Amino acid sequence: MQSGLQFGVGPWANEEWAARLETIGQEYQLLMQEFITRALPGEAGSTIYQDMRDNLRAGAQALAFKPQSIYGAQMRLAQDQARLWQQTLREVAGAGEPGSLIIEPEPTDRRFKDEAWHNDPYYRYIMQHYLLLVRLVNELIESIDSLPTQQQRSLAFYARQYVNAMAPTNFVTTNPEVMRLTLETNGQNLVDGLKRLREDLANSAEGINVAMTDRQAFRIGENIAVTPGEVVYENELMQLIQYRPTTEQVFKTPLLVVPPWINKYYILDLRQDNSMMKWLVDQGHTVFLISWRNPGVEQSDITWADYMQMGPITAMEAIEQACGEKSVNLLSYCVGGTLTASTVAYLTSTRRARKVRSVTYMATLLDFRDPGEIGVFLNETVLQGLERQMEADGYLDGRVMAFSFNLLRENDLFWSFYVNNYLKGETPAAFDLLYWNTDGTNLPAATHGWYLRNMYLENRLVEPGGIELDGVKIDLRKISTPSYFISTREDHIAKWQSTYYGTQLPKGPVTFVLGGSGHIAGIVNPPSRTKYGYWTNDELPDTHEAWLEGATQNEGSWWPHWQAWMTDNGYVDADKQVPARQPGEGELKILEPAPGRYVKQTIPEVLGLLERSADHAETAAGSEAEVAESPGQELSQEKH
Repeated sequence: MQSGLQFGVGPWANEEWAARLETIGQEYQLLMQEFITRALPGEAGSTIYQDMRDNLRAGAQALAFKPQSIYGAQMRLAQDQARLWQQTLREVAGAGEPGSLIIEPEPTDRRFKDEAWHNDPYYRYIMQHYLLLVRLVNELIESIDSLPTQQQRSLAFYARQYVNAMAPTNFVTTNPEVMRLTLETNGQNLVDGLKRLREDLANSAEGINVAMTDRQAFRIGENIAVTPGEVVYENELMQLIQYRPTTEQVFKTPLLVVPPWINKYYILDLRQDNSMMKWLVDQGHTVFLISWRNPGVEQSDITWADYMQMGPITAMEAIEQACGEKSVNLLSYCVGGTLTASTVAYLTSTRRARKVRSVTYMATLLDFRDPGEIGVFLNETVLQGLERQMEADGYLDGRVMAFSFNLLRENDLFWSFYVNNYLKGETPAAFDLLYWNTDGTNLPAATHGWYLRNMYLENRLVEPGGIELDGVKIDLRKISTPSYFISTREDHIAKWQSTYYGTQLPKGPVTFVLGGSGHIAGIVNPPSRTKYGYWTNDELPDTHEAWLEGATQNEGSWWPHWQAWMTDNGYVDADKQVPARQPGEGELKILEPAPGRYVKQTIPEVLGLLERSADHAETAAGSEAEVAESPGQELSQEKH
């Protein structure tokens, strides 16, 4: 069997290739100029790098006391490498068909799906050699038993980042798909990829925010976030949207939706066929939604208490003006749920608990005992670096947060796009979910630093009186408001194994439901899709394991279950409905159509980066002109 020859390698030393290599060299020079301008990481990045070095050093020191583990892992590696080498020599010599793989990628590993990884001796060898080294690293880390749990988790995370970054799929000459494309296009894919890399780097803060979708394909308010409604109130921090009714009669008690501000609300109103907002309106709810502002330097001093007062509490006051109703049902999501729990506890402590008839927490952490892998970035050393960075800037750039979250699923959310965009030179496909994922928001310094320290690091929200808001100590154990918790089994941001313990805090009636899939797909799961399913259990035992053991699996979406919970318990009364309420009919006047201005604010707009980006483009154009004067450019221009 021939190795590497199936690609039909032609003459490399021809004029077209020479011109293309010239262009690649020019793009590379411009890319290096861009890298030089950001060679030194900020305060936050520096502390993460230091934390990585400290954990890897601790792992090496721990392994020094495990010689038997090292010897055993190395001997197994040497034996398998010898077998691999012998097998490869037989395949190259054409001595029969390829044998079974010595080590195979996981069934869910999509990096090695190309046939060449399994049929070509060269690539078969590279893939298996890499997988053997990955196994060695994992075995050595798993053998360490002397490190604290958090440090062990951090070590495993950083080691995983390293081995996945070194995968052969991430390099031109060791990726068969990229090599084929390079030969077919005479390297044009690399030229296009380098241009895309420069563009993405210019649009990033620290790290690289790879373009995941065609951002020109979507317009907020035109083909996403289009459920009809009006903005009826706004302040410095939020706009309040009231959606237009689609039923003649509506439930008397309005519904207030409190989304997270780490991302934008329209994940709940992405398309009409999966919009939770449209579905809620169609069920007869009068739906109000908080659309958070994308903050900048001017909002640096806004606190968690400000988010509470200027967000849900002010929204409830505005809803009373719009509808005349003194109480609402609350539906919250992610960090919006953490804020909502703080709000309900605050209202309870100030004897205003009746303003909330029920509260729903979607994928919400209240007990931060185990925040999952995001906790890698949240030890004392890293947090101090983040605090210094935010104190200097006044905010945490949302692109930094997005990069961090992408590293939690690095192969799917970073390296796959790295290969497609930069090595293959492809234009990302139009995908609304990924558009939302890259449409980030900044986080005010005062709010985010407080949130990370008090919630993630110190887990103070579960302590009676552990959190004080506007002079009021709050206690989740005093909440008697009926609560509905929905989490998802594959959530890597708010692990259900942690969110479950929020159910043990309120003293009022609590229902816990576990959906299928992850943080987004498991929550935004309309009934029309009949996907994923959900688990229910009327009991709330002390542990999540016990809850799951006694749970019953149900088909379809959890949304109808939630609606039944609302109606069966009287949190909305189907027998006492009122005529549909139109935005602007009450004391609040219409300010502008939904989705409003705030949700359309991008990070570059907020930070004034668009003008700087234009200046950068002019500078880059000048640099390209200078590079174009290099010898051999005439040939390149002729060939193009």
